Amino acid sequence: MTIPQQRTRYAAFERRLGRSLLGQLRRSWRHASLALLSLLVGYFLSQNLISLLLVRVPGGRPAVVFTLVLAMELLVRLRTRAVRGEETPLVWVMLDNLRLGTTYSAVLEAFKLGT
Repeated sequence: MTIPQQRTRYAAFERRLGRSLLGQLRRSWRHASLALLSLLVGYFLSQNLISLLLVRVPGGRPAVVFTLVLAMELLVRLRTRAVRGEETPLVWVMLDNLRLGTTYSAVLEAFKLGT
């Protein structure tokens, strides 16, 4: 006799996470490769853009970081309004991965600069 799992928020989170991971395994190679490429492209573009803008923008580092954070927050707000269902479209997965690559690049740049 097994004891049924309680209906807690954590149990619901585990179920959603499990469905999401299984969904990633069931998708095509095209979906996975485009998601990975968008992550790498986001990192590459933002690394080059941050390096260029740190030198050329008046106000320097604070202005660049503020603009970057503002753009990331705008993407997050747009995504939460546009995607409501369980299945996330490929375009939003790619935008999320671009955002993650950009965030990783900005954090790495901050560590390199020592700030």
